[in-house]
Amino acid sequence: MLLVGLPVHEFSHALAAYRLGDGTAKMFGRLTLNPIAHFDPVGGTLLALTFIGSAYSGAALGFGWAKPTPVNPMNLAGGQRGEALVAAAGPASNFVLAAIAAIPLRVILADQSVDIYSIPVQVLALFVQINLLLMIFNFIPIPPLDGSKVMFAFMDRRTEYQIRPFLEQYGFLILLAVLFFPFGNSIGSRIISPILDALFSFLVGV
Repeated sequence: MLLVGLPVHEFSHALAAYRLGDGTAKMFGRLTLNPIAHFDPVGGTLLALTFIGSAYSGAALGFGWAKPTPVNPMNLAGGQRGEALVAAAGPASNFVLAAIAAIPLRVILADQSVDIYSIPVQVLALFVQINLLLMIFNFIPIPPLDGSKVMFAFMDRRTEYQIRPFLEQYGFLILLAVLFFPFGNSIGSRIISPILDALFSFLVGV
């Protein structure tokens, strides 16, 4: 996540914004694949600690974030549609990474004699799962996640003006509730897990 998934995700936001006329991310040195440029000290440390902690319980999942890519929507061509394209570029890049890694994994698993617990197989499988998870998670339509900007682009202006201020003010609290409650079997896990499993099976063929 820290070295590939999140840097590519944030770079894709920056690249899409730059192509649509906003050079803010480039001005701040974010139009790069260098992981250091996208590393958030709090979000990155939390991700590492929660990933290591959950690995001991067998879950191997982390919670954290990269440094948000600065974008000025006023500079974007296409207005709200442009903002939605920039938002969607990040999760879309994670799907591309997952699809690329799934190709050799699918070929390897086609050989019935291969040890599925070998390190190469486990690394590829985890890489695919992590990037699919980043895509699904970021497409959740709750601010500050990317999916909210995509959702707002499909709303009529009146509905957006009514809903957006409330969601942007309380979105993070709503997101925490969705991800962690009820404890042990959260709403988020019940939504994300079936989608993750279906996409993984589709890409890998298992």
